[in-house]
Amino acid sequence: MTELHLKCLVPVSDNSGFTIYNLPYGIFKAKNKKASVGVAIGDIVLDMAALYERGIFSACLDKNIFATDSLNDFMAMEKSVHKAVRSNLQAWVTGDIPGWHIAQAGIDWWPMHAVDMLMPFRVAGYTDFYSGMYHAENVGKMFRPSSPPLLANWKHMPVAYHGRSSSVIVSGTPVHRPVGQYLNENGHVVFGPTQKLDYEIELAYVIGKPSALGSSVSVEEAPEHIFGCVLLNDISARDIQRWEYQPLGPFLGKNFATAISPWVVTMEALQPFMVKGCEQDVPVLPYLKDDHKFIPDIHLEMQIVTSSGEKATTGKVRSSEVYWSITQQIAHHTVNGCNLETGDILATGTISGKEEISWGSLLERTFDGKQSISIGAHERAYLENGDTMIFSGIAENGVLRVGFGEVVTNILPAKKQ
Repeated sequence: MTELHLKCLVPVSDNSGFTIYNLPYGIFKAKNKKASVGVAIGDIVLDMAALYERGIFSACLDKNIFATDSLNDFMAMEKSVHKAVRSNLQAWVTGDIPGWHIAQAGIDWWPMHAVDMLMPFRVAGYTDFYSGMYHAENVGKMFRPSSPPLLANWKHMPVAYHGRSSSVIVSGTPVHRPVGQYLNENGHVVFGPTQKLDYEIELAYVIGKPSALGSSVSVEEAPEHIFGCVLLNDISARDIQRWEYQPLGPFLGKNFATAISPWVVTMEALQPFMVKGCEQDVPVLPYLKDDHKFIPDIHLEMQIVTSSGEKATTGKVRSSEVYWSITQQIAHHTVNGCNLETGDILATGTISGKEEISWGSLLERTFDGKQSISIGAHERAYLENGDTMIFSGIAENGVLRVGFGEVVTNILPAKKQ
């Protein structure tokens, strides 16, 4: 079945990102019902466990893998299974497989406003790359003004650090302002709530098929291991981070909370939007050579809403503004024999463009707090208590439209020590 010009029997508004060309997966919880796998389309959530019982997926699945509170088992299956499930689901909501006309609310589908979205998968590991060239240059100019903005290794390999998987949270989970030690304005070491709380606009790839310890995954093999993508807001305490990061890198400035979207958009849905990223102008070693287009072009937007309800867009950037592709990230991640696990997330790092509005963090937008941005009648250098971040993403090409929904995160005061 071709995905172009499919006639969907489910009502979908023109501005919805949850179209028949998308069909993202998540875990939902409805009243008096156990959590299970759902698929978003329009303003409803399809209950995949119930649809399995209707026999829609009997040709490609021999058990009800959707009656669970995690996507991990389904993500670990072969790409051929993922594609078959997607094809059957599209056929059902277009009428090619009969049955939509008897679908029942509260059994086969639920209104999106009537369900709670949970963590979509169990996070096995979290690797945060540093693939946004303009972001890396901005930070380098800011903190190393007398040196080249990019370090010598940056264009030779995808630089990364390992984050904390246990503190990856789903949209809607509030975050308490973290505490730690940092240098105050007088250069003295102090302990207390961070004064420089920030967001980072990122895209993260979710690993489905694992790899064996001791083996490597080539750039050609990498797509078979990627189930899909989520939006990722790597919330950061800049003052804590700056004091601690030498010589080993981020620790308490990053590990307290990383927020992701509840819907996982599959790579099949994103295939029509694949492009090449920033031109790689330095030759790479053979294991990193990649001539394929495997960077999705997604419009990413960050808004800040104050506690009084005033709102402003503080960042607008395209996900294609990266130097390293996910296939190169995977090839580098595994070249030493490190294994991939189902549920791993590999993030891009902060994505920034050339213009100020496209800079993907407040660190860049405010030049580390030296200037402010306006949100209605309020001024912000960094996030304040009561602020809510709303991070969204949409891919569209004039024919197809695929969205991620939102990552909503509210900032609460620091907990008493």
